[in-house]
Amino acid sequence: MTVKKITWKSLMLSCYKSQDISSSDPREKISKPCQFQRLSMSDVSDLSSPLSVDDLSTSLLGSNLHVFTFPELRLITHNFARCNLLGEGGFGPVYKGFIDDKLRPGLKPQPVAVKALDLDGLQGHREWLAEIIFLGQLRHPHLVKLIGYCYEEDNRLLVYEYMPRGSLENQLFRRYSATLPWSTRMTIALGAAKGLAFLHEADKPVIFRDFKSSNILLDTDYNCKLSDFGLAKDGPQGGETHVTTRVMGTQGYAAPEYIMTGHLTTMSDVYSFGVVLLELLTGKRSVDNSRPGREQSLVEWARPLLRDPKKLDRLIDARLEGQFSNRGAQKVAALAYKCLSHQPKLRPSMGDVVKILDSVQGFEDEFVGTFVYVVPDETDDSKEFFTKKDCGVEKHDLHTRGWRNRIKLPCSLVANAESPCNMSM
Repeated sequence: MTVKKITWKSLMLSCYKSQDISSSDPREKISKPCQFQRLSMSDVSDLSSPLSVDDLSTSLLGSNLHVFTFPELRLITHNFARCNLLGEGGFGPVYKGFIDDKLRPGLKPQPVAVKALDLDGLQGHREWLAEIIFLGQLRHPHLVKLIGYCYEEDNRLLVYEYMPRGSLENQLFRRYSATLPWSTRMTIALGAAKGLAFLHEADKPVIFRDFKSSNILLDTDYNCKLSDFGLAKDGPQGGETHVTTRVMGTQGYAAPEYIMTGHLTTMSDVYSFGVVLLELLTGKRSVDNSRPGREQSLVEWARPLLRDPKKLDRLIDARLEGQFSNRGAQKVAALAYKCLSHQPKLRPSMGDVVKILDSVQGFEDEFVGTFVYVVPDETDDSKEFFTKKDCGVEKHDLHTRGWRNRIKLPCSLVANAESPCNMSM
């Protein structure tokens, strides 16, 4: 196969096509945005070789990326002060900073996140370059915005918009904080799905490859954006069905066929999305060795339960305390089951996922469990309870589904009440 080598300076991007004066249709005699050829990783002949800042800035001229100096980034992070440390991952530490037009003309004053590559860490120059190539050209409301970068000697840094609520992982699994409401979880799921669908449906499809809750960032209003494109890959081109690559990603999120064969497709991302959807449903991490036996793998434990709507109450995050849409939860559980299919061809496209999740938006949170007033029959060993419903009384068996959500009141309270509807809760 002939590999087409493209130099960086040959990839300068123009913004508009000139109008066609000869066109007979007056509607055609207006300037239109050009469909430029996006630079991909495969266009670079040697990914491992360091590239000069001049070459990078020239090739991505149309992306509005800023090239920062290392002293500038040291200034805005207060010399990378520990109090500004936001977190640290496989790429390296991330610091909070603040930039304004005094630092760089044309930049609005704003907080930023500065990610520094740890040369001794799990990722390297290739991953740093992938972030710039993908996020330097791709723009979408659900992709984090790359503002600029720095490349001086051994210093390789990336500057992003700051997402004040951090990652979905932190918000969903943080021990001492209010739990995310059901409607917020569904809004996040839809936004993340739209981000993946945008990548998969691009002229040159992009496979995220490391989709997980820690790579979903949230702004003040819980709008989500995908981040960390270091492991992203260009999708198969032409008649190819997959991309063969070294297996990389995160345990618990990677698709089984990718782990076994190294064959990467957009369906690999769909599986990973199914895992995150399961985390949103259950409030449990994808892998947790502190859980007993089979429950350590969330997918292995939960997937059999997803098929049966009657077992939904065993899946739903208990911290929601019954405040969720039952109809919505059933649709989301069925969607997660399809995304987690062992057969990639049976998984839905991300476009279809977006449609399904869009249909569950606006379902108001409702209390699914039922408040019950228990009336013991002192003359009969068989126990019955009565459910409050429109000021009427219905008799049920003790083993009816959802009993654990019900409240048992002392006999004295029941005896002194004129009717169940007059009781204060």
